[in-house]
Amino acid sequence: MKLVIVTGMSGAGKTQALKMLEDMGYYCVDNLPIPLMDKFAELVQSSSGEIARAALGIDIRSGEELPQLRDVLAKWKAGKMPYQILFLDAGSETLIKRYKETRRKHPLAGTGRIEKGIELERERLGFLKKSADYIIDTTHLLTRELRQELEKIFVEDGEYKNLYITVLSFGFKYGIPSDADLVFDVRFLPNPYYVDDLRSRTGEEKAVQDYVRQGGTADIFLEKLCDMLEFLLPNYILEGKNQLVIAIGCTGGKHRSVTVARALYQQLASHSEYGIKLYHRDIENDNKRKGL
Repeated sequence: MKLVIVTGMSGAGKTQALKMLEDMGYYCVDNLPIPLMDKFAELVQSSSGEIARAALGIDIRSGEELPQLRDVLAKWKAGKMPYQILFLDAGSETLIKRYKETRRKHPLAGTGRIEKGIELERERLGFLKKSADYIIDTTHLLTRELRQELEKIFVEDGEYKNLYITVLSFGFKYGIPSDADLVFDVRFLPNPYYVDDLRSRTGEEKAVQDYVRQGGTADIFLEKLCDMLEFLLPNYILEGKNQLVIAIGCTGGKHRSVTVARALYQQLASHSEYGIKLYHRDIENDNKRKGL
């Protein structure tokens, strides 16, 4: 029997995750009152195999009952109840944006600011995040990528990537990404912007990449950066970090940063113990400003 507690920050994708698990054959129940959790577990165990996999959604909506969850989990652990905790998280700015787009109210914000509600929710759910077997940060995940992660963990029994890395290119003139953990400035590299034939092209194209990497300076930088990351990443994991955003910036986020971010992504992708994604934040901003 598999029993998964699906929890996490409001707006981080818990409802989507439950729907996905249901599609994968899990018997799913959302927002069950915590005093009924023991009864639910007993029913699943006594179903004679009819319910082989179940998922239980628990979140901040449990209100004043939420602290009781500590006792329930302690009891399950002592009784060797087989369960796992999946915690869905996302950056605060991403959560705020999602709430504003859907025009929903945060359950703890009331008539106040969403930011305060998110801050309070993080505090109250802290014990669950610390106890989680799997933490998935959905800040930069597409829906299909979340599904792939869930299938890998809960269907294929694949090895969970305990650190998910986002390599992000950006332009300084559009602002440093607020969720960046590490920021590297590559404005010291040759700039294709001043070459007429390359100005409208991007770092996704070989001609631009060759220009940026001429002379070998970019390759030396990449070698030193990868060497530093080889030291940093295992230590981040030891400290419990599960999401790392590496931001590579140039002036406009179109040529140099894209070139270097692509090369770094290719280097890191060879490490199977890490999940990794490449994202170019500002690559189209130049065309948008020109109305193209």
